Amino acid sequence: MKHKFSLGICGLLAGAVLTGHASAQVTVVSWGGVFQDAQREVFFDPLRAEGLKVKEDSWDGGIGILRSKILAGDSGWDLVQVEPEEMVLGCEEGLYQPLDFARIGKPAQFIPGAASECGLGANVYSIVMAYDGNVLKTGPQTWADFWDVKKFPGKRALRQGPKMNLEFALMADGVAPDQVYSVLSTPQGVDRAFAKLEELKPNLIWWSAGNQPMQLLGSGEVVMTSTYNGRVFAANQSDKRNFKVVWNGGVFMVDSWVLLKGSNNQDDAYRFLQYFGDARNQARFPLKIRYGVANKDANNLIPADVQAELPSSPDTLAKSVPFNAEYWLENIDSLTERFSAWSAK
Repeated sequence: MKHKFSLGICGLLAGAVLTGHASAQVTVVSWGGVFQDAQREVFFDPLRAEGLKVKEDSWDGGIGILRSKILAGDSGWDLVQVEPEEMVLGCEEGLYQPLDFARIGKPAQFIPGAASECGLGANVYSIVMAYDGNVLKTGPQTWADFWDVKKFPGKRALRQGPKMNLEFALMADGVAPDQVYSVLSTPQGVDRAFAKLEELKPNLIWWSAGNQPMQLLGSGEVVMTSTYNGRVFAANQSDKRNFKVVWNGGVFMVDSWVLLKGSNNQDDAYRFLQYFGDARNQARFPLKIRYGVANKDANNLIPADVQAELPSSPDTLAKSVPFNAEYWLENIDSLTERFSAWSAK
């Protein structure tokens, strides 16, 4: 699959030469905040103690930033953590160096989507259903329950936009998790998803910012909501809530480390990637913050009570949908236009 702007950027990249001098350090770029604090403690500082100079930066994402850096010959960043769409698109456009997994680990060690041509899985997270266990003693278990306003009266919240909601709607209509994107890839499947959303529309509240679902749930404005799994854990820890996660039918995503084209520190970058991909090191990360692990072998090293709160546990993955970045790169514009027109009615 190639996107309409890939050829143009690749042509420009052919003439772009990154400048800079080789050094003994590697610059890694992550998401900042408490997430990067946890990465620092588990990965960056131990590597520093072993003699690798790990320089840090942070960003908020955006493929345009990476394009600009490459075209300007800016070699300041080596390894960058990217979201699924950025990983696929940047690899197609030649922004990243294809990875040599012989220097990292066996691809079979990693969950689906975590060992690709250009990316090594950095963390796993999921968009799931959540409800307040103090309000609903017997809560919803499926997306069909989420749609059942007779069994569970009250408002629901979903994120504004088509992404994830079309997947949830199809599962609510009886489509098996492993068939969601096959159905959604047909015009009839898209129509079916929008028809299912129409059923729930009178009972929907839309959220946009990641902190809103827990606020809506906590205030009692909604009885259930879609949300990022990590937000539920954080609310339960910091606010002493009893919010419950429904893993069944969640859509999981893998953020990836990518090596920018023209990096002057590739040997040190591979040393970093090898350390990061090791199951023993990954197993320590969820103890600090509840994000899932990309290395399947790490699951055997994580305590059972922590494992139950992770989107990457084998039991949870078996009932989850892997996010299809290629599908959304191809269809996001047309489906967003349709969603906007539908939601405005």
